[in-house]
Amino acid sequence: MALITTGNTLIRDLEKNGALGVYVPLEGGFEGRYRRRLRAAGYITLHITARGLGDLAAYLTGVHGVRPPHLGKKSTGSGAAVGYVYYVPPIVNYQLEQLPPKSKGLVLWIIEGHILSDQEIDYLANLPKLEPRVKVVIERGGDRTFRWTPLEKTLLAS
Repeated sequence: MALITTGNTLIRDLEKNGALGVYVPLEGGFEGRYRRRLRAAGYITLHITARGLGDLAAYLTGVHGVRPPHLGKKSTGSGAAVGYVYYVPPIVNYQLEQLPPKSKGLVLWIIEGHILSDQEIDYLANLPKLEPRVKVVIERGGDRTFRWTPLEKTLLAS
């Protein structure tokens, strides 16, 4: 890898494929450079972890309810079904509404993507087809150099 990388090939491959699986050195640092290059190219990046996402379709593109942990306390209402539910807006749709007018789109950068199931990876690979302004980058594992491949190919390899 060159000492100073421009990130142009990553940006071109991301625009062509819509979703990439990346393999990053475990000591870190490279992904920050590429995220900075994406921002310089006109994309807004959203950096999230795959741990605790739950239902991806509901979390990313639908309004979903979240129950806070009960922490061993009884609810004050009567009946077993009484409890508080907080409704959270869809994170991707909310970010798309807030995009600046000259932005190219939203890049969803997901770390710890090795814990995602094949169905979840398939959904994320098809998300740019459902919403063209969204691009997806998932860190699929570690490697000695920073490399990427289309996300569908990482699905076949796992």
